[in-house]
Amino acid sequence: MNRIIISILIVLSFTKMIGQEKIFPKDPQEIIFETSDIQNFWKAFDEIESSSENPFKRYIKNGTIGLQGFIPNRIISADALLKMVTNRRKDYEKIRGIEEKIKKLEKKMKPYFYALEYWYPYAVYPPVYFVVGRFNSGGTISQNGLLIGTEKITNLEELPGLIIHESIHFQQKSPEGETNLLQQAILEGAADFVAELVSGIKGNQQANKYGNKHKEELCKEFVERMHEKDMEDWLYGTSGKDNRPNDLGYWIGYEIVKSYFEKAVNKKLAVNHILNIEDYDKFLKESEYLREYIK
Repeated sequence: MNRIIISILIVLSFTKMIGQEKIFPKDPQEIIFETSDIQNFWKAFDEIESSSENPFKRYIKNGTIGLQGFIPNRIISADALLKMVTNRRKDYEKIRGIEEKIKKLEKKMKPYFYALEYWYPYAVYPPVYFVVGRFNSGGTISQNGLLIGTEKITNLEELPGLIIHESIHFQQKSPEGETNLLQQAILEGAADFVAELVSGIKGNQQANKYGNKHKEELCKEFVERMHEKDMEDWLYGTSGKDNRPNDLGYWIGYEIVKSYFEKAVNKKLAVNHILNIEDYDKFLKESEYLREYIK
């Protein structure tokens, strides 16, 4: 699943408590897939040549509250969006007509949300806003709901996994204060694990394949770096020191969470703990996943 640095950083800046300042439905049936921003984007797109001013100003002005949350650090401004559209016009054209496909997908995804309700009865179901940005964010959350960068969708089959992953982020209790690699890896891995639990969709195939193949050396490296704030080579980009893919933090976080879940007697209670971690070192210890690598 493609993710961009800015997207992930902002995902993790929101806690579950922020999300719950607003009252969201607790019934999966009430979840809304909001696609009006896609319609407004194409209206603006088709007026580029004929309009005397930047038509994306109206796209932003008339946008949903979800789109407004997508502007900082992503869309930036109408001028920045126009420049990107001008440079990548053909790439944007590839998603024309995607709105109808998204609406059909909404019905297919309802069972996943009901599965989440089973595993985590405290879940809330905020709206999912499908917006169009500047190819720098595939998915994130805001205090108003889930935000999906529609222009980044290259494979609709991956979309359910992305939406469920971001839905899990919305439920999570995030760490207060400064964070480190261990915390962020577990947060992302937990979102992947619970998303797979409720949907059967396993994310981050490339990272998982590489991680499992190079487990020994990666576990040793992770233990040495897990309390650092620098996350390069694990999250948010790689240095190029080897051929590792992006997002190995998702892989090792997933494995830690999986180990914790498998050892738990009460599985539903384990999911509750996974989504409300307070002490990440304690959680790691209880998972026993890296026990042989920690001195």
